[in-house]
Amino acid sequence: MEETFPDLHTMTDREAELLCGRLRSELLHTVSRTGGHLGSNLGAVEITVAIHRVFDTSRDRVVFDVGHQCYIHKMLTGRREQMETLRQFGGLAGFPKPSESVHDAFVAGHASNSVSVAVGMARARTRMGEDYHILALIGDGALTGGLAYEGLSDAGNSKEPMIVILNDNGMSITKNVGGVAEHLARQRLKPQYLHFKKSYQKAMAVLPGGRHVYRVTHKLKNAIKGTLLPCSMFEDMGFTYLGPVDGHDVKRLTRMLQYAKNLSGPVLLHIRTVKGKGYPPAERNPDQFHGVSRFCIDTGAPLQPAGADFSDAFGAAMCTLAAEDRRVCAISAAMVPGTGLSEFFQRYPDRSFDVGIAEGHATAMAAGLAKQGMLPVFAVYASFLQRTYDMLVHDVGIQDLHVVFGVDRAGLVGADGETHHGAFDAAFLDTIPGMKVFCPASFAEVGTMLRHALFACDGPVAIRYPRGGEGRYQGDAGVKNLVIRPGEDITLTGYGIFLNYLLETADRLAEKGISAEVVKLGYITPLDSTAVAESVKRTGRLLVAEETVASNSVGQRLAADLLCQRIPVREITLQNMGNRFIPHGTALQLYALCGLSPEQLASRAEEMVRRG
Repeated sequence: MEETFPDLHTMTDREAELLCGRLRSELLHTVSRTGGHLGSNLGAVEITVAIHRVFDTSRDRVVFDVGHQCYIHKMLTGRREQMETLRQFGGLAGFPKPSESVHDAFVAGHASNSVSVAVGMARARTRMGEDYHILALIGDGALTGGLAYEGLSDAGNSKEPMIVILNDNGMSITKNVGGVAEHLARQRLKPQYLHFKKSYQKAMAVLPGGRHVYRVTHKLKNAIKGTLLPCSMFEDMGFTYLGPVDGHDVKRLTRMLQYAKNLSGPVLLHIRTVKGKGYPPAERNPDQFHGVSRFCIDTGAPLQPAGADFSDAFGAAMCTLAAEDRRVCAISAAMVPGTGLSEFFQRYPDRSFDVGIAEGHATAMAAGLAKQGMLPVFAVYASFLQRTYDMLVHDVGIQDLHVVFGVDRAGLVGADGETHHGAFDAAFLDTIPGMKVFCPASFAEVGTMLRHALFACDGPVAIRYPRGGEGRYQGDAGVKNLVIRPGEDITLTGYGIFLNYLLETADRLAEKGISAEVVKLGYITPLDSTAVAESVKRTGRLLVAEETVASNSVGQRLAADLLCQRIPVREITLQNMGNRFIPHGTALQLYALCGLSPEQLASRAEEMVRRG
């Protein structure tokens, strides 16, 4: 039977230290078997245990920022035995999920929103006359996003009691503090100082004239501290600032949280952690161990080394084209390795811009680069591109600026689930006048389409490609919509990597004596239905399959276009994700869930043909 944890609210400091060691070991072994976000969780063990020692997360609200550091939280809230199902279809999600547990306060998959959410919760608590605590756990990386500062500014101004925990694992936010500041911070965090400060406040509140004396001494203290301690930004915003604190000292963290819990108004607790703490390979290479597949604990090596993928093909093409034209530059929003741009950043540092987790800024900056004659390429995950919609319309679209977007992770991405599926970009990009959207189905087409986007196009262009490698189709049809497999009974059409499933569907139909024509869409915006229309005139039936939501899908647009052209069609089937959010699982499991597996598509197509 599984050993249970002692009660976190009554455990001793020594028991808490031992628990942290045990949790870190279990976490390492679990993620080595399931894959997932490792480095961030190893770094957040002590702060998570400290939070659970001080607060009741079934009632108190802990809002994670991004949320990929919530594994220890899940282990401490009744889900320890389910950790082997982490990120697997039907199992635990890799991010907080309120439908999974009352202890999960809010869905979190993207960065920089935690403080804003926490302020909303705090105001709801106050207006409804309820009594519970609210915490936002945000990393220094998320502070590169502008939304974080919008939230901090409002939180400080709100005066609402809440705690923001800044998990600082290496950014330069305190780089210039120096020895004097470290000394002052240590003095401020001693229990004697905290006890004295609290007692002094109470005494001044009841003594005649005490409030005036306290205000004068408080202003004097702040003036001296502001001169010696250049980390007053948070206090200027209205926070009581505590820290920096060793984020791996569970005893001290517990004391600080207990103190912060009793303060009125917004508090910011600044902790310093080591990403990958306790696992040497992760400490040495925190980027490599941010998100991992299954790996060998002894060596840190993946059990199945990754092969070439579309991100690699994009990065290689970028290097080739940058060598040809010095105007080509690359932009990343804190995802340089993930988007295949590592080599480009090494070879062309003067044309490489990593702006942090600030996709909106990246798009607006790209507009500025384009306006002044550069050829900017912003490589961004499809789900993160959602943050930039206003800039796409206002800064890029209205002026028809030549900005290229490398839209990575388009379509279903698997284990990260609904927060990361590229389910909406094909639909919303089509709403921007002047936008062109290309869909490579092979590595070769990535290079061809990127070249065409940079040197043969005007205005905004998006090139969307999936996570992972190419499949059966490895040709290069360029930027064209065309028939790649002739047939007579039904037309199958789609775009991108999904073309491989349509070819397999056609094979299955051929085994049953049904001749399927496959039309490959090389671009989906602006939509050109000519190739599909000509095919449908011959076959009379159309099945459109795609990894996107139903609303404004390519299938809907094709069906409307054929209707407007009054092209006779006996039957049209649109197979997509529907208007819903798709959970986590393997790509094949999710295709089946959406009716997009070759077996399901072949069955639907056969029914259409048999109906006559």
